[in-house]
Amino acid sequence: MKNFLKKQWSNILFGVFIILLIIPQTRMPIQVFVQRLISFSPSETSEEKRETLSDYNWPLVGLNSEEIDFSQSEGKVVVLNFWATWCPPCVAEMPSFQKLYDDYASKVDFYFVTTEKPDKVTRFLKKHNYSLPAYLQHFESPDQLQSSVLPTTYVLSKTGEIVVNESGVADWNSKKIRNLLDKLLSE
Repeated sequence: MKNFLKKQWSNILFGVFIILLIIPQTRMPIQVFVQRLISFSPSETSEEKRETLSDYNWPLVGLNSEEIDFSQSEGKVVVLNFWATWCPPCVAEMPSFQKLYDDYASKVDFYFVTTEKPDKVTRFLKKHNYSLPAYLQHFESPDQLQSSVLPTTYVLSKTGEIVVNESGVADWNSKKIRNLLDKLLSE
């Protein structure tokens, strides 16, 4: 038995890992951990490839049922994230967003937009002690802000230029993003 374990330990470990991925309660934490390991700082879109948002009219609903319109952010620097509580890459990048939000909430407009039920989103945010401003999407977003991938995040300049268009997990609390936000705020 000792020889068997000595020779087969890597196969046994791999089998245990596969079993843990099959079990729903352990699958999500493992996926989130792996996503955090592979996250990187998002890249700025080159100036010649940037689109400018032409329509800011987009009604959203806060978790408290308060209706707001995205147009209130016209002329401001904006971070807009489409996410879901069931999405491992979304969950993986939330801690970096919280750190960024903690430092930039008074200078940048943040929107964390989901199509989930408000009670589920509220429970998720409370469980993780997130104070991120979450909104429910009941209407289609403007054409330039549409994506079928979660998570997708946009950073908009004061003039409405889409400076970052990032799909997938990323480290949003990087020095690169902080420098970009500082630059956009000073323009």
